[in-house]
Amino acid sequence: WLGSTVMSPHLHLSLRPEDRLELIDLTTKGSARARTITRAQILLLADRSQGERRTQTVIAQTLRCSASRVNAVLNRYLEHGLQDALYERPRPGTPPKIDGVTEAHLMVLACSAPPEGRKRWTVRLLADHMVELGHLDSVGRMTIHRSLKQNQIKPWQVKSWCLPKPSAKFVAKMEDVLDVYARPYDPRFPVICFDEASKELRTTPRGGILPTPGQPAREDYESARNGTANLFLAVEPLAGKRSVRVTDRRTNIDFAQELRRLVEVEYRQAEKVVLVTDNLSIHSINALYEAFEPEVARRIARRVEWHYTPEHASWLNVAEIELSALSTQCLGRRIESREALERQIAAWERSRNRQKSRIIWHFRTDDARIKLRRLYPTFQSPEAAPTHKP
Repeated sequence: WLGSTVMSPHLHLSLRPEDRLELIDLTTKGSARARTITRAQILLLADRSQGERRTQTVIAQTLRCSASRVNAVLNRYLEHGLQDALYERPRPGTPPKIDGVTEAHLMVLACSAPPEGRKRWTVRLLADHMVELGHLDSVGRMTIHRSLKQNQIKPWQVKSWCLPKPSAKFVAKMEDVLDVYARPYDPRFPVICFDEASKELRTTPRGGILPTPGQPAREDYESARNGTANLFLAVEPLAGKRSVRVTDRRTNIDFAQELRRLVEVEYRQAEKVVLVTDNLSIHSINALYEAFEPEVARRIARRVEWHYTPEHASWLNVAEIELSALSTQCLGRRIESREALERQIAAWERSRNRQKSRIIWHFRTDDARIKLRRLYPTFQSPEAAPTHKP
């Protein structure tokens, strides 16, 4: 092996056989960083053992880099060897302000309850507390933020959800509803999901201004409350059909009248309406007997097949999905009166029904038994039960 620390434009080097094999392997695989591959190519082109003699200028033009870079790589190889020529040297600088131990204290603090009088941890609050606790003399917000980001901790975010308790009752209702959703479409037995919501009626006394180029829509922060309206929503997921009715109240009488309209008007041709709803007190046959004569109540009840979602499992009611679409597309704004509300909802309903926007439910009973296994009660098989001899 021949080399010199002083490189001339025409001086070449001879690579060790093992170094050449490593460089060929590195450039062939292409898994290294681009700058590392370029350095390896410089060394391979400068190797005079292959018979060709290339100047540093030719190597630089071939690899589209500077001649000084070629000279630096070759000098580092001759002085310190292959690894030093290929890879970056450690750069001098101050040690990181947050080491492993300090970062562990920061993560514990960020995952704890915030101090009294504060809603949540913020980056500035965490920085101040790290100094107060003596873990750091001083620290900037960006240093704290980078550490939190690297550990994927966001103490300012809060997610809410219902946590059902494992029970046979929950599982029985869940699998019953999932079996209903798994049925094929049959117009004789339409599956109808039913739910309700409320809408606060508000008006803007001073009006608003429509958007213009470069300027969003504007409205005065002051509003006047005009009461509340109730919405009954029924959706047939597989047919892409829904109906929404606005009422002043949400009582047994109102529910019974809406159910009669569904059974005897909307789906009068069906043999039986398969109704999926939640466990609200008004969702029962009792409401029919409060609103109608016994003969009428029994006639309506015979044409309804009831299925109830479990408690704390509103996600099992497809009507919740449709109510979310209604809120996002239509109701997420100020609406001043019931008349305006009915007009807006009617236009939304016509548009959705014209498009036949369907809801396809993919979560099945087999999926629930795997993904929601923790909600299933544990039991002991009869074979494993202890036997008592007389």
